[in-house]
Amino acid sequence: MSEKRSDGLGGSGKADDGERRKRLRPSGGYRKLRSFQTTTVIYDATVSFCDRFMDKRSRTVDQMVQAARSGRQNIAEGSRATATSSQTELRLVNVARASLDELLLDFEDFLRQRGLRQWGKDDPEAREVRAVGQKKDRQDQADQTDGEAYTRWLDHKDPAVVANTVICLIHQANYLLDQQIAGLERQFVEGGGYSEQLAKARLEKRERNRADSPDPTDREALTCPLCGKLMALRTARKGKTAGSQFWGCTGYPDCKGARSMEDRAERTDRTDHGRRS
Repeated sequence: MSEKRSDGLGGSGKADDGERRKRLRPSGGYRKLRSFQTTTVIYDATVSFCDRFMDKRSRTVDQMVQAARSGRQNIAEGSRATATSSQTELRLVNVARASLDELLLDFEDFLRQRGLRQWGKDDPEAREVRAVGQKKDRQDQADQTDGEAYTRWLDHKDPAVVANTVICLIHQANYLLDQQIAGLERQFVEGGGYSEQLAKARLEKRERNRADSPDPTDREALTCPLCGKLMALRTARKGKTAGSQFWGCTGYPDCKGARSMEDRAERTDRTDHGRRS
């Protein structure tokens, strides 16, 4: 016996499958981010470094591994959160950035406390490691491919070489995250967050429905008398009419068009009277 799908709307719902699957804001895709790919290498390298060169009884080992993991995982979680909250995504990416700063200090402490040399930014070793990252500007997954690109440094028997290489990778990841954060901030300022986009999509849907409506009051009474845009129900916050409702232009503050509640009611009454007569 075939199973009939029920969507609670009195039909099979097949015609709306595509619309339901289409998200207002897409999420995921973090595996293609260079920041995620680089932090994956950092996480794996940190686990290996602690296992080879650190006292496993030290609390620092757990702190370093957790900081490396946080740098990676929060990028992924932020990418997933983008569908519903721009602020959550920004917060998680900033957490990833802060975790990598913490990890950076741990590797610098390791070198300093043991009297080992830390590479300068312009040292040939540092430039050589950076050159590998600059060639990795592509759109595939990281995992073993990226890790193998740094094998000769990360598998080195000298802990100073490994620590300095991870430090270089952390600097690269921090640069990528700074760029990512700046881009997310621009998107939020220019396009608004999820709530703003959801409200905009809802108003656009209502506007399309009004345009197709056979009722002239729907098309006329809820459009702005100044610019013609759709109007939204608002509540006055100041002045003598504080607390009362009115129809305000959705283009506010660029357009300050407004209609009173009585205006809509009068138009509806006139139309109803015309129909009866």
